[in-house]
Amino acid sequence: MPGSSRPALLWDLVLGVLGTAAFLLDLGADLWAAVQYALGGRYLWAGLVLALLGLASVAMQLFSWLWLRGDPADLHGSQPPRRCLALLHLLQLGYLYRCMQGLQQGLLVWRQEEPSEFDLAYTDFLSLDISMLRLFETFLETTPQLTLVLAIILQSGQAECYQWVGICTSFLGISWALLDYHRALRTCLPSKPLLGWGSSVIYFLWNLLLLWPRVLAVALFSALFPSYVALHFLGLWLVLLLWVWLQGTDFMPDASSEWLYRLTVATILYFSWFNVAEGHTRGRATIHLAFLLSDSILLVATWVTHSSWLPSRIPLQLWLSVGGGCFLLGLALRLVYYRWLHPSCRRWEPEPDQVDGARSLLSPEGYQLPQNRRMTQLAQNFFPKAKDGAASPVKGEVNGVL
Repeated sequence: MPGSSRPALLWDLVLGVLGTAAFLLDLGADLWAAVQYALGGRYLWAGLVLALLGLASVAMQLFSWLWLRGDPADLHGSQPPRRCLALLHLLQLGYLYRCMQGLQQGLLVWRQEEPSEFDLAYTDFLSLDISMLRLFETFLETTPQLTLVLAIILQSGQAECYQWVGICTSFLGISWALLDYHRALRTCLPSKPLLGWGSSVIYFLWNLLLLWPRVLAVALFSALFPSYVALHFLGLWLVLLLWVWLQGTDFMPDASSEWLYRLTVATILYFSWFNVAEGHTRGRATIHLAFLLSDSILLVATWVTHSSWLPSRIPLQLWLSVGGGCFLLGLALRLVYYRWLHPSCRRWEPEPDQVDGARSLLSPEGYQLPQNRRMTQLAQNFFPKAKDGAASPVKGEVNGVL
């Protein structure tokens, strides 16, 4: 960001490298698990791992390609021709290309004694898109993979080395994506201070602790009733998709690609909260939390009434206690965060969300700076008020936020 010190720029560059490494590590763990399942003759498990990996990768490449195609023609001056970019995305390398492009731009800015306003703004533009793509990948692939491997372990009663590696990389990827995305939102609005280290730790802890019971509930249901979990997901997913559609999202460049966004958001909502429109965020978040909690309680009731033991002879009461404790602790940390550790140090307010201040589109020299309107509008929907009144973003750019 403008005015950033060289140590801060270096730290952002290091975080970019670690984020890319975490993605590659998670990808390697998933492929390792699929190979091990296939070698052990468990072809259904191997097929499920590869199917989740493939579907998430295709969706992520589509988002990346559609955004690149919708960006101004002169924004990415040094990128390859459009045909080469299309081929990269077809080969499922579009996200890695974006990561390399972001790291290259970050290194260029860090090497400059006094980076230009344009270079800093363009670096932010690239990093914001990467954060959003990482979040999509987390809930389309990493979270379902975590649910699948937990169901396999609970059903079989044993965990192999590659499964533990997959669990660890999944938790790392989920935590990283949630925190990185929220921090990225705050960089879009100069009126909002960045998260400190203490706030950052508590933020991703409560997100993780609230997500874990949901993942555990679905994993236990999958272990006990593997034939019905797809039906359960499809039923809830259709309801959530209807809710997203009724809120009138307007995130993607055109109406046809908007459905890709809605399908993705419905999948995220199956596991976690994701706000897709301006308005009373607190009310919608409460409704969604109550909806997921009710569904998880129904899943728990199904376990208890049909069996008190897993196929691996592990008592369900043990996992029920773990999940309930994590939920209560996560809820408590969430209240602590918004009461004492939130950068604005105030409670949620009941008034409808207002348009936040955004970074100026013009540099002091008068030329237009790159602005990632996709993420800027997400941030404006997320944060209820801003002290500095800037121009409202162009209607129809984006909607949606965790």
